[in-house]
Amino acid sequence: ASPVPPAAAHRRRLRPSASGREVVSQCLKCEINQDRPMGALRIGHSQGNLPRHGSKNLLTPAAAISVEQVEVSTYLPKGDMWSVHKFGGTCMGTPQRIQNVADVVLGDSSERKLIIVSAMSKVTDMMYSLVHKAQSRDDSYTEELDKVFEKHMAAAKDLLDGENLARFLSELHSDISNLRAMLRAIYIAGHATESFSEFVVGHGELWSSQMLSYAVQKSGASCSWMDTREVLVVKPSGPDMVDPDYEESEKRLEKWFSRQPAEIIVATGFIASTAENIPTTLKRDGSDFSAAIIGSLVRARQVTIWTDVDGVFSADPRKVSEAVILSTLSYQEAWEMSYFGANVLHPRTIIPVMKDNIPIVIRNMFNLSAPGTVICKQPANEDADLDACVKSFATIDKLALVNVEGTGMAGVPGTSSAIFSAVKEVGANVIMISQASSEHSICFAVPEKEVAAVSAALHVRFREALAAGRLSKVEVIHDCSILAAVGLRMASTPGVSAILFDALAKANINVRAIAQGCSEYNITVVLKQEDCVRALRAAHSRFFLSKTTLAIGVIGPGLIGATLLNQLRDQVAILKENMNIDVRVIGITGASTMLLSETGVDLTRWKEEMQKEAKPADLANFVRHLSEDHVFPNKVLVDCTADTNVASHYYDWLKKGIHVITPNKKANSGPLDRYLKLRTLQRASYTHYFYEATVGAGLPIISTLRGLLETGDKILRIEGIFSGTLSYIFNNFEGTRSFSDVVAEAKEAGYTEPDPRDDLSGTDVARKVIILARESGLRLELSDIPVESLVPEALKSCSSPNEFMQKLPSFDQDWARQRHEAEAAGEVLRYVGAVDVLNGKGRVELQRYKRDHPFAQLSGSDNIIAFTTSRYKEQPLIVRGPGAGAEVTAGGVFCDILRLASYLGAPS
Repeated sequence: ASPVPPAAAHRRRLRPSASGREVVSQCLKCEINQDRPMGALRIGHSQGNLPRHGSKNLLTPAAAISVEQVEVSTYLPKGDMWSVHKFGGTCMGTPQRIQNVADVVLGDSSERKLIIVSAMSKVTDMMYSLVHKAQSRDDSYTEELDKVFEKHMAAAKDLLDGENLARFLSELHSDISNLRAMLRAIYIAGHATESFSEFVVGHGELWSSQMLSYAVQKSGASCSWMDTREVLVVKPSGPDMVDPDYEESEKRLEKWFSRQPAEIIVATGFIASTAENIPTTLKRDGSDFSAAIIGSLVRARQVTIWTDVDGVFSADPRKVSEAVILSTLSYQEAWEMSYFGANVLHPRTIIPVMKDNIPIVIRNMFNLSAPGTVICKQPANEDADLDACVKSFATIDKLALVNVEGTGMAGVPGTSSAIFSAVKEVGANVIMISQASSEHSICFAVPEKEVAAVSAALHVRFREALAAGRLSKVEVIHDCSILAAVGLRMASTPGVSAILFDALAKANINVRAIAQGCSEYNITVVLKQEDCVRALRAAHSRFFLSKTTLAIGVIGPGLIGATLLNQLRDQVAILKENMNIDVRVIGITGASTMLLSETGVDLTRWKEEMQKEAKPADLANFVRHLSEDHVFPNKVLVDCTADTNVASHYYDWLKKGIHVITPNKKANSGPLDRYLKLRTLQRASYTHYFYEATVGAGLPIISTLRGLLETGDKILRIEGIFSGTLSYIFNNFEGTRSFSDVVAEAKEAGYTEPDPRDDLSGTDVARKVIILARESGLRLELSDIPVESLVPEALKSCSSPNEFMQKLPSFDQDWARQRHEAEAAGEVLRYVGAVDVLNGKGRVELQRYKRDHPFAQLSGSDNIIAFTTSRYKEQPLIVRGPGAGAEVTAGGVFCDILRLASYLGAPS
């Protein structure tokens, strides 16, 4: 192709063709008439030949042609044909990542693409360090500059080749040479102006964007490189803040595009120019802002911000492990979150796109399958329930609260103005303000590093008022944090504040100050910095986890405890999906070791983890782990032991707000005063204590009794076979079988305790009887229940279970005689417990029943309980079923866990 003649010799007139996608470029002098696709048109030179403000690498005369010298009729298409992508420093961190970015750009099917990039990872920090070292007269700035050069040279050599590599390295050498001279001047002067500093730090974006544009060109795509200092015009609007000049920027973009109308444009982020063409920046994290401004200028379909996370989290995932990715956010929510320190976007990024209703999508460059978070107008089709009202939580640490207080403030105009004028004079940033309606005090939060100056300024300003007593104090409260709950749907939704403060109260968090604007987009609270993470977890869990998320600590992973853990393992996923019940076992403790987890033990491997990761057992630390965890709203201790010492702690656990579930009979059958104290606390609090499995394993005996009493029925008598072990023994003690053989069979089958005397003594049945008696309103001690022991007096002193089993056959004749007498009368032997409510008595004894009696018709280890009441007087209400075994007992405990979840709000 012929070189482009000088502009003086060739005046060109550009106009859109009829299709709108082609430009007719006519050379008036040579009468060259060509129709080209817009992306193929090149007036001046493309990649690398455009001048940079303040740079000397002007490669050709054509590159120096001013926009005014070329007579053009500008045509910059705008609208949905454009998609804007911004890639952060992490995405551009290595040559391979830059190539990956190029692949993503080429994979976008949009008609036109505008790509904004940050400097390579850490480069901006390195450039700021160069300036700092130079003005500090630290000679190591030269070594630092060499590292910058080597980093980009190595990246280019890995990424590029041929002419593109040669061009880039030539420009890189030129830029480094210029920077070296400039830094030397800064070194000599010992000072760098703001414009000098910003010119230096902006080079990272120049180099990264050039490398990306060359990488895109390698594929043969039409691609131009844009130095956004030629396009974006900004004006200062405050300390470290600029506002874009949209009108001037749009004009410059149209002129730039008329020279290089490629389908793909790779542009520098972060940097811009003033109206006087002085290089500047959009300040820290300004590349997002660049993308939003340019997206607004071309009226793009959407702006995609590529980063290293899957989207916007509901809270900082480093502090809240249960934080979730939000699928949508409104512009207002995103702005509020960014203001309160959430790592969402540059705080001002939302403004340019918001006015044109352009969505922003936050995507993960390293997980392309993740859909990301869409930031747009108020998202449609969101549930308007309380849980959907709060979208996210954010925190700001290292703050101090300043409280100005005094009766002389009330009704005095200008007090607030005087306070904040003094604050403004010292340049402090006020994060939050709160004032009581009585006007007696006003408090506000400022960064900790600024509070000394603020306090001094206020004491000076109000010296006379403090001396006269009109103001009582100017108080500073150090080490504070802010917790903000953000959500567009919080507006006019009753109950949101109540839920938030209830969650903080249950986590034992003291709130120092509160603020909420009338827009109601956020509720802000000030609290102690040491409480901040705990408060964040408690608030987040209340709004984002299931209301019925249960954090469970299991005590006693023996036969029943292990069976329960296995039942939970098989059912937790189904419960969460079908009933919104989220069960997390966050601790398991035995007699010697315990396993603790922050988010939940893997129940498929709990036995292995108990062996590998367990700590020495310590019940106090175990309970502390559960009670001080504020990720989960509801804590439950499940005691699967038969330990009296463990049962003695129930009162304290309930008082701490921990629910208790147990098959352990010791608490409810122990001393009466402890039992009454426990039940009084349970009734007076919202903490629940369930013990269905203490009487009938998995049978609904306690719940049946409570249902009768609560509906006004009067209990007359409760009688039953309460021991699965003794039920099995007497159901099989028939024919010619000996009593000792049946006991040995029951022991072998696992129905008895290791020492069968524990079952034959009748004590276990007596505990069940006393529990039912107390539930019925009787105030009885265990010692008030007469118990007929089945252990022969002579065998009570046996030193071991083996000795007992060896001597038991010597009593078989006595048992055979009792069985013969019963059979002769058409009866059977049954070991029963009874509660005579009318007479206030209970008993446990061996009884004989006719063969047609319900108690005589049992099989296996079944239990049977008969309730005789005012309603069920002629025909008792009978509950019958298996009353022993780990599976049914663990199942009874599991039912209590689900009953608790139902009480807490799970669907029935």
